[in-house]
Amino acid sequence: MAFESEKTRPTRVLHIITRMIVGGAQENTLLSVVGLDAMPEYEVDFISGIDKGKEGELLTQARETTNLIIVPEMGRSINPFSDVVAFWKLYKLIKKGRYHIVHTHSSKAGVLGRLAAWLAGTPIIVHTLHSLVFHDYQPWIVNRTWRLVKKICAPVTDFYISVSEIIVKKALAAGIAEPERYRTIYSGMELDWFLNAKFDADKVKEEFGIPLEAPVVGKIARLFPLKGHDELMDAAPEIVKRVPSVRFFLIGDGVLLEHLQERARGYGILDNFVFAGLIPRERIPEMISAMDVVVHTSLREGLARVLPQSLAMGKPCVSFDIDGAPEVVIDDYTGYLVKAFDNVGLADRIAHLLEDEDLRRKLGENGRKHVDPNFRTEKMVADIAEVYQMLLAKKASQVAAFDAK
Repeated sequence: MAFESEKTRPTRVLHIITRMIVGGAQENTLLSVVGLDAMPEYEVDFISGIDKGKEGELLTQARETTNLIIVPEMGRSINPFSDVVAFWKLYKLIKKGRYHIVHTHSSKAGVLGRLAAWLAGTPIIVHTLHSLVFHDYQPWIVNRTWRLVKKICAPVTDFYISVSEIIVKKALAAGIAEPERYRTIYSGMELDWFLNAKFDADKVKEEFGIPLEAPVVGKIARLFPLKGHDELMDAAPEIVKRVPSVRFFLIGDGVLLEHLQERARGYGILDNFVFAGLIPRERIPEMISAMDVVVHTSLREGLARVLPQSLAMGKPCVSFDIDGAPEVVIDDYTGYLVKAFDNVGLADRIAHLLEDEDLRRKLGENGRKHVDPNFRTEKMVADIAEVYQMLLAKKASQVAAFDAK
């Protein structure tokens, strides 16, 4: 039974995120806000900053589907003046909204939002770990600073939701909060959109100049450092050697475009690459339909949404064995796992799948079974609501005192 401090009023919830670009954390947050707000137990508002980029934006969709409030000073980059202004605005909005629960996402919003909520006297503060901001591929001082910031925010955080089990393990190893304050809830998505997708793959190939008979290796990610495009490029010559007609179908835009084109040209395999650029979110299932194998070589990712999305469409995946990937790519069952930077192994696993259509079909079917219902939006929203109810019951006296003020 839902907890209500006043019988006729729903629980007031505020979600905060740094920016609404096209990305996994942003899609997760948007679907959570929409799903929770549709439940009679909750009244949900949503705050986002503005940070434009080549990734595309979800602000338009958020404006149409949520009670959206923009705090323009809250950008991704650290800016002492803007960050202070953003913090003050968040504090005033939270104080005025009298939210029972403030739920933050991403690093900047996670810090500013949680501290502002604590200062405003919010009874329950929740933070979702979509990934860990500290990682092995950053300068030591940056890594240690973020670890310290996370520890400072831990005492004002009542509960953590993580998108994968490995993130919980890494957070615990870093000394951030106790095990009982964590729960893994996989990122939900409109799974039927992928499970029931029916597209003409040949039309997609024709649109992007891919020969109809060519086997396709797909990768969906921003062309940014740590997304693993260079690692795929390292493996590409050997894959082309074994499967000369292969095409690498790269969906996404970013700062590495010219760099990657130059590398492919240097290897003499530029014709094997198709750089599709930024593709509208609603066309992603269509793009996946043209892929025979989906590759995920990111070096840092909580749990990439493209993996369950691709498996839902029956496409086997080859992924670096990092972060949450092993929780969805089951080695030799839904695809293959390869050690990060093992480009020889990466080339072998991809080529092996391209050479065996029956194996691709078998692993793809296994993948469809594995992701449903674990990655459904409905399950994610229900699980988040369950966390809220647990916290509302646990902190009933604080919530009652808050409402009485």
